[in-house]
Amino acid sequence: MDLDPSTFESMTPEEFAQTVKKMSDAEISEVMRGEHRVAILDTIFGRFPDLFRPDKAVGVNSTIQFRITGGPEEHPHDTYEIVVDDGTCTVSEQPGDTYDVSLMMAPPEFTKMVTGRGNPTMLVMRGKIKVKGDIATAATFPSLFDIPKA
Repeated sequence: MDLDPSTFESMTPEEFAQTVKKMSDAEISEVMRGEHRVAILDTIFGRFPDLFRPDKAVGVNSTIQFRITGGPEEHPHDTYEIVVDDGTCTVSEQPGDTYDVSLMMAPPEFTKMVTGRGNPTMLVMRGKIKVKGDIATAATFPSLFDIPKA
């Protein structure tokens, strides 16, 4: 597999997007059930502040939780939280008890969303992403980031 966390530090978001684009949904799911899952997710979420567009988030105060399913049996999902607070963006692996919107999805849909390969609205409409909370916050979330395109 080309998706190796040891190469992430030297890999640009665009290179990551191109790597994931070459993988099938089954390959992505397989990798995300393996030993590198947490390192991959930590790296992806760690880049959100760098891709953040503060000019688009003036006056925006939202907490978005991501629940990524498809993990190994002993740890079937991981939850990360992105907090946008009036032009700032922080990420936490320790989500709080409150949020504006929670998005639950499998690894293939998550990678499609973070690499610009999938339309989040269409993924929600097809039931591939489950939304709990404020749907308007979920709809505006992608515009707050400069998502690399695959």
